[in-house]
Amino acid sequence: MNIKYLNHKTLTDIITFDYTEDATISGDIFISIDRVRENAKLLKNSIKDELHRVMIHGVLHLCGYSDKKPADKQKMTKAENKYLSLRTF
Repeated sequence: MNIKYLNHKTLTDIITFDYTEDATISGDIFISIDRVRENAKLLKNSIKDELHRVMIHGVLHLCGYSDKKPADKQKMTKAENKYLSLRTF
């Protein structure tokens, strides 16, 4: 999907297609479970935590967050951590 739709030649854990218009959030989120597993192992996180992080990451993209610039990435990571901390399970 990364190659076909985004012209990227790299693998990724999540791809978000944002169709949001006005105040209606809409989009498609595709998650590579294989990549999530690899990243969880590499980052020494549980698969559940890593999956939750990428799910939140995708939703944040739909809410207007970007991660292209270092400052944007830092802001997004801070938001991911905030929402991860709200889990009650």
